[in-house]
Amino acid sequence: MRTVELLLDEAADLAVREAWRRLADAGLPSQARHRSPTNSPHLTLATCPELTAPIRWELAEVAAELPLSVRFTGVVRFERPTSVLAWALDCNPLLAALHRRVWEAVASDSPSETLNPFHTPGRWSPHVTLGRTRRAGAFAGRRVPELLPAPPLSAQLTTLRSYDTETGVVEVLEPRP
Repeated sequence: MRTVELLLDEAADLAVREAWRRLADAGLPSQARHRSPTNSPHLTLATCPELTAPIRWELAEVAAELPLSVRFTGVVRFERPTSVLAWALDCNPLLAALHRRVWEAVASDSPSETLNPFHTPGRWSPHVTLGRTRRAGAFAGRRVPELLPAPPLSAQLTTLRSYDTETGVVEVLEPRP
């Protein structure tokens, strides 16, 4: 599978990494435990089996629209089927439109059964993951928000990239020249 993700500006990236560190120091699930050099704070927009030429064409147009300003709204937890702790992002109209374009690009040239339904426009919850585990309820009932630094008030989404889950290769998706 290939992801389509947005990376954060340097200050927001550092704030997320500080949150990762604090969770790890407290013995909680944290993205800091993933030592891969490809592990970066990011916002996942969609996944698809491959980035075909038509998908790449559309994604190049999306990349040309960056950077995009966003606002963090606080801590959110998901149980789906893994336990996830994240900082939520406000799905402002510009972010929603950008996400819809990415979704339409991947959906236009991918078998529908291969697409993650959590990424469907209207169902997608923009967030930056802080910690994840297969242990159900890992973050429930804990005073996790007190451990974390406050999320940045705002950030810039600066770079569109794709991660290949089979090869581990990261590719920056550039605007067309």
